[in-house]
Amino acid sequence: MACWLIFARMKGLDGPYAALVNLVAGGVPMVLWALLVDKVHRNPSTGVKWENPRPLRETLDISITKIAGLWLTWGGIAAIYSVCRFYWEGNFAFAMWCFQMAAPALFILSVPYVLWIDRRLEKPKDGAWMLGAWLLGNKDEPIDEEAIHNHLRSWAVKAFFLAFMLAIVPPGYSQFVRASTDGILNNPIALANWLITGMFMLDVAFATVGYILTFRPLDSHIRTANPYAAGWAFALICYPPFILMGNGGPLDYHPGTSDWTHWLAGYDILLWIVGAVLVALTAIYAWATMAFGFRFSNLTHRGIITHGPYAWTRHPAYLSKNLFWWISTCPLLVTTGSLYDAVRATVLLAAVSGVYYIRAKTEEKHLGADPAYREYSEWMERNAPVPRLVAWVTGWTFKPGYAGLKEANQRTD
Repeated sequence: MACWLIFARMKGLDGPYAALVNLVAGGVPMVLWALLVDKVHRNPSTGVKWENPRPLRETLDISITKIAGLWLTWGGIAAIYSVCRFYWEGNFAFAMWCFQMAAPALFILSVPYVLWIDRRLEKPKDGAWMLGAWLLGNKDEPIDEEAIHNHLRSWAVKAFFLAFMLAIVPPGYSQFVRASTDGILNNPIALANWLITGMFMLDVAFATVGYILTFRPLDSHIRTANPYAAGWAFALICYPPFILMGNGGPLDYHPGTSDWTHWLAGYDILLWIVGAVLVALTAIYAWATMAFGFRFSNLTHRGIITHGPYAWTRHPAYLSKNLFWWISTCPLLVTTGSLYDAVRATVLLAAVSGVYYIRAKTEEKHLGADPAYREYSEWMERNAPVPRLVAWVTGWTFKPGYAGLKEANQRTD
C-alpha cells in the first residue's frame, strides 16, 4: 500500500479506480501473509477440515440448499439498495456501481465456492443452509431460527457498512494523494492535517478490506453478529443515513464552536504541541483498525484481538476518537461569546461520548459470550495501563471473575 501511495502521488493517480487499487495493494499482501506465513487456514476456529474431503455427492444437496439461502439474502440486500434512494446519491453512487460490477461474478463464483467448501466444512449446515431449507420447505429436520437470524444479522452488517466504506474510500484517498506537502514542515496546522488525512485514509482502507474478506479459509468469517438492539441502535446513529452527530442533527455540537487552530492562532508552540497530540490520537485510532488486519468489522465477533493498542485498553478506537473531538473542538470555547452555546456544545459532545460508551458496553456484552474475551477482559482490568490508570484515579477496584466485573462499577475506556 505504501508503494502504491508513493507511485500514485508521483503520477497524480487520485481517482476512484486508483482508490480501489489501493485496497488491493493492502489486501493481497495481508491474505498472502495469512495463508503462507500464519497459515490461518489451519486454525481450528475455521471449522474447515482439509484432509479427506467428503465426496461431492454427499454434500451436493446441502450446497444447493445453501446457495438458495445465500442468493435469497443477496436478493434481499439488492432490493433494499434499489428501494432506498439514499444509496444512489452522492458518494454512495460509487459504492452501488462497485456492487453492480461485482454482482454477476459473485453470483457465478458462489456456486463452485460453496460446492468446494461444503465438502471440507465440519458443519456445513450453517445459517445460509437453514435459510435455504426454510425457503425450499425442507421438512427433513428442524430449522434453527437463531442460526438464520445470525446469518441475516451478519449480512446486514456487511451490506450496511461495506456500502458506507466504499462510499468514503475515494474522497479520503483523493484528498491524501492530491494534498500538497510544500512547506508543511514549517506549518504545524498543515502538517497535522496532512498526517490526520493520511491516517484516516489508512483506517478506511483497512476497514473496507475487512468487510470484504469474510471467509472461513482465512479464519476471518463472522462467528456471531451482535444480537442486542441497543448495540445496533447506538452503532447506526453514528453513520449516515441515521447519523445524529452530522450537520444539523440533534447531537450536532458544532454550532457556535470553532477548532483548535482558531483558538491557538498566534501561539506557535501550542499549535505544534496540540497538533502532535491530535496526530497521535488519530494514529491510535488507525492502529486500532489496522491491528485487526482483514478481520475488522463493527457489530461482529470475528476473533478476539489482544495485541497492539488492545493490550493497552479494550476500546482504543473509541477512547482516541472521543479525546480527539474534545481537544480539537474545545466545546467550552465558543465564537458567539454565549454561555448558553458553550454549555449546549459541551452537553451535546458529552452525549456523543455517551453514545460510544453504550456502544462499548453492548460490544462487551456480546463478546462476553466467548470465554477468550472474558479471560482477556479480566487480564486487561488487572494489568493494562489505561484501566489501571482509571482505577487509580477513580478508586474503583477489580473483583475477580467476569461476573465481578458486571457487579462492580464497571467502566469503559
